[in-house]
Amino acid sequence: MAKKATRKNMDQVFSFNAPAATSVQLVGDFTHWQKKPINLKKDDQGVWRTKVELGPGTYHYRFLVDGTWRDDPECTLRVPNPFGSANAVRQIG
Repeated sequence: MAKKATRKNMDQVFSFNAPAATSVQLVGDFTHWQKKPINLKKDDQGVWRTKVELGPGTYHYRFLVDGTWRDDPECTLRVPNPFGSANAVRQIG
């Protein structure tokens, strides 16, 4: 009997360099945007990070830095959104 292949979730690290910020949140289609934002934690160098477990697929996201929408400067793959800016795209698997 052949074993069925499973699609495994993978830890994805998201980071944003903002030493002067008081809060950074990750929002995207996987957080239902602003309904369930993920709070990032700041390290000693001022880089905010979080780890999210995501399954294979394509995900759109942005950061909220002190309440202001910001692009992910580390992500080169972007798609236009209906608000005149662009969402970052993370592809897994």
